[in-house]
Amino acid sequence: MPRVKRTPAEQRLADDAGPEFLEALARGLRIIQTFGRDRRQLTLSDIARLVDLPRASVRRTLHTLVHLGFAETDGRLFRLTPRILTLASAYLAANAVSDILQPALERLAAEVDEAFSAAVLDGDDVIMIAHAAPNRVLNLAAQIGFRLPAISSSLGRVLLAALDAGEFEHRLTRITLQKLTPMTIVDRAQLRLTIRKVREDGYSLVDQEAELGFRSISVPLRRLDGRVIASLNIGAHSRRCTLDTMRSVFLPKLSALAEELREQMI
Repeated sequence: MPRVKRTPAEQRLADDAGPEFLEALARGLRIIQTFGRDRRQLTLSDIARLVDLPRASVRRTLHTLVHLGFAETDGRLFRLTPRILTLASAYLAANAVSDILQPALERLAAEVDEAFSAAVLDGDDVIMIAHAAPNRVLNLAAQIGFRLPAISSSLGRVLLAALDAGEFEHRLTRITLQKLTPMTIVDRAQLRLTIRKVREDGYSLVDQEAELGFRSISVPLRRLDGRVIASLNIGAHSRRCTLDTMRSVFLPKLSALAEELREQMI
């Protein structure tokens, strides 16, 4: 069988990873990641175009995913099945941090009557690993596994501020900046100053940059050795919660929670 030509991105990955890099697995994961909220069902041609791979290679991967129960098809359209959640549940089951955070966030959400989240960096995004909200809040998007651009969210800015200066500068120069709302900062010089302030203040307050009508405040969650391993967040609608309330009421609660959890983060 002829070797499938690598894309430039795949070539860089293979060069970095060395001879043990398994291209077939990498391509399978890329195909899984093409599905999302706006791409719930895709044809073989759609997927081949999105991942920039030959149809034959994509067809074999999809056949394998269908055979293993991770995808299904009606003969034309492909979609993921609930079995794909076992991949996420494996991470959550093996991650003691999530086990510790979830009950703590649920307790604070009931006490404060606002939504709490915890997230970690994943590439240029943050991904939520724990989330709790009061019963009156029905936000199906902000759940475990939900992603946000790190540079535009308070959860992400706290984590970016924890990076060393060289790593942050590398990320900032290559990241694609998106104007998510009219208030989103997309000027790189201003973002440098913003992250510097987060580093100095020890928290990040983002007002409607990731979503109109929504503001949030985040603090770093540290291990006993001081290393930042996640960020903790309270989010609220701007019409219900002022910026002063975020700083004077919510920030002390977040900081206290981070300090309480620190002794459990080994």
